[in-house]
Amino acid sequence: MKLVVVSAGLSAPSSSRILADRLTQAVTSQVAGAGVDVTVVELRDLAVEIAHNLVTGFPGPALREALDAVTGADGLIAVSPVFSASYSGLFKSFFDVLDKDALTGKPVLVGATGGTPRHSLVLEHAMRPLFAHLRAVVVPTAVYAASQDWGAEGLEQRVERAGGELARLMTGLAAARPAPVEWGDDVIPFERQLAALRTE
Repeated sequence: MKLVVVSAGLSAPSSSRILADRLTQAVTSQVAGAGVDVTVVELRDLAVEIAHNLVTGFPGPALREALDAVTGADGLIAVSPVFSASYSGLFKSFFDVLDKDALTGKPVLVGATGGTPRHSLVLEHAMRPLFAHLRAVVVPTAVYAASQDWGAEGLEQRVERAGGELARLMTGLAAARPAPVEWGDDVIPFERQLAALRTE
């Protein structure tokens, strides 16, 4: 299974990347019976290519690779810092250049970081509607981490709960994929069954 992590933190290291890493660990530790191939997309490294794509309509090679990774993922973790009571412009610009159908039906876990707990509703009033518009399946638990949440009681439980929700969605969708059909000697294809009925 492929898990792609999109982090919109601007500093190195950033609290958004730290939260993204914790969410990733929570997901991979709860996926039973299947390996998880994790790809991390750091948007600050793609800022120039995202801007060029918005102007020209053509992604550069690094951005193209990131967009393809998101499109081909079985699950997505998306984390943004809060700027002006919403997700960052860089975060929004990346999803603006993504194909409009790329996230349809894809499980997504959203997270955000900020300096104060007063911005925690950014998850419900900005990020969840964005991914609903893109027709993704957003897990019930979103994770917000304010400065005082690091090391405090409660954050780790939310991270584990959200990671478990994404892990269950990813494994459920993988299990629901139909296996390729191989006709054996004891299996009669539907077309032959239908033809036999017509001749009776």
